[in-house]
Amino acid sequence: MSTMKRNRDVTVIGLGLMGQALAGAFLRGGYSTTVWNRTAAKAEHLAAQGAKVADSVRDAVLAGPLVVVCVSDYEAVHTLLDPLGEELDGRVLVNLTSGTSLGARETAEWVTRRGGAYLDGAIMATPAAVGAEAVLLYSGPRSAFDLHESALRSLGAGTTYLGDDHGLSALYDVAVLSLMWNILNGFLQGAALLGAAGVDATAFAPIASKGIETVNGWVSAYARQIDDGAYPAVDSTIDTHLAAMEHLIHESESLGVNAELPRFIKALTDRAVADGHGGSGYAAMIEQFRPVGAVVKP
Repeated sequence: MSTMKRNRDVTVIGLGLMGQALAGAFLRGGYSTTVWNRTAAKAEHLAAQGAKVADSVRDAVLAGPLVVVCVSDYEAVHTLLDPLGEELDGRVLVNLTSGTSLGARETAEWVTRRGGAYLDGAIMATPAAVGAEAVLLYSGPRSAFDLHESALRSLGAGTTYLGDDHGLSALYDVAVLSLMWNILNGFLQGAALLGAAGVDATAFAPIASKGIETVNGWVSAYARQIDDGAYPAVDSTIDTHLAAMEHLIHESESLGVNAELPRFIKALTDRAVADGHGGSGYAAMIEQFRPVGAVVKP
């Protein structure tokens, strides 16, 4: 079988909602797609679309040069694949299971010992977006990504290769999760404050969205300051932010709203001021999140 023909063969292991979406996108992209799932019934509708249903994990892995795994966690990945021998030899394993950077690097070593190449990935989208506007991140050997780039790009318009470090995709994933939770928790705190005054969250939502847009406009400039290690107070100093934080804490407590989040933020900010950053711009708060003793690039 020619290399070109073989590169049109894809395997998807794990058919939860996301795994089904991945297999469906490959099928729509014209790839010969083999699927396997512990509960075989989940493969029925994909079989109706032309997918081949493997009888075992081993058969699924042997079906093609590109094996995509999307299951509950890295432990499940190893439970499925550890019993295999040299079946991964010469194949590229793409793990789209959520995990940690340490887990990604350890799994990469495990795959390499079996003669395969490993790409760790993160899906920054819901299943409905897969095959369309979904953002998918990949890290690992460039040669493995380049070999199957066309197939991987069929999973989403936002397909992005991050670099050789297998742990990068997991790190990006949790970094974005941090961003998501901080934005949502800020919205929930604000909705609770206004709710105490009888304002519906739906009335707050348009104003909150505008505030998020404003903050979004600051991100690129803050990123440059962080990379440069210089934090000019272009619009406001940390001292000014600190005074406003006091207002948020006071309002929360006076209205009976939980003030733990703003108090925690103020505690971090107090430390930044103690470190001499009271007159700096807010980007200087990065120093409160960095590992102790981290060396900042000049």
